Amino acid sequence: MSMRRLLITLITFLLCSFNLAAQTSEVRIWKDVEGMKCQHSKLYVYPAPDSINTHVCVIVCPGGSYNHLMGIAVEGFQTAEWLNSQGITAFVLRYRVGSKGYHHPAMIQDAQRALQYVRENADTYNIDADKVGMMGFSAGGHLVAMAGAFHKINFLAEICPKENISLKPAFVAPIYPVVSMQDSIAHKRSRRNLLTRRFTKEQLDEFSMEMQIPKDMPPTFLVTAKDDPVVMYQNSVQLDKALTRQNIPHTFLLYETGGHGYGLNENIAVEAAKWKYNFVTWLKEQDIIN
Repeated sequence: MSMRRLLITLITFLLCSFNLAAQTSEVRIWKDVEGMKCQHSKLYVYPAPDSINTHVCVIVCPGGSYNHLMGIAVEGFQTAEWLNSQGITAFVLRYRVGSKGYHHPAMIQDAQRALQYVRENADTYNIDADKVGMMGFSAGGHLVAMAGAFHKINFLAEICPKENISLKPAFVAPIYPVVSMQDSIAHKRSRRNLLTRRFTKEQLDEFSMEMQIPKDMPPTFLVTAKDDPVVMYQNSVQLDKALTRQNIPHTFLLYETGGHGYGLNENIAVEAAKWKYNFVTWLKEQDIIN
């Protein structure tokens, strides 16, 4: 990361942290679940203004190689604030990560529990339970792709089973995502934190999302840049091909430049960060925003 980009990220983090304290509430998603109350995974709640509320909701999953969530300022809080400006309620998910000793299935459990919690409380937050989607960045992009692809696998079945609540996101938006676990294009730090250092060939295939797209995958909005120095852009190319093979409604935006970790900050990625405008247009095209 360049010094300029590091400085912008630090300033954004400080500003967003200040705004977070002043404007949002927090919910510990496991606090009422027996046997899980010690888990500190949480949602930061950003309600859409009543005057422009579309009743659409996005659960935002920041990146960090499944190791940390240091991108939560740019990819989480800043994204949530922008979504609010478009009339979309946002929940930023602080999920469990490898640096705290967690590996699969902790991450997908947190993602599914977040979906469960938001849909349970849709009336409270003035949102449509059928219009709860997920957006993720980098490793968070892999997480939301898992949430879409594995929605029929209930990772909460033995923790907090609630069969009347769908675990299928209305849509998913992986942004410069980790996709594959295969050696040729894998982001190996994300793979290590998700699966530990000991994994089987079967696990590599199981968690390579380009190999796991079902015919009922949610509509998908996919973004990356060719000059991404962290996650090879071929991850997204392979995901696009998999979505196309299964005839999944999706959009793939492939930019020439942008790098990695820019979120929707046009000061960092002048062109690539404009994906956010296409995203809102896409939600309208999918009849998610009416």
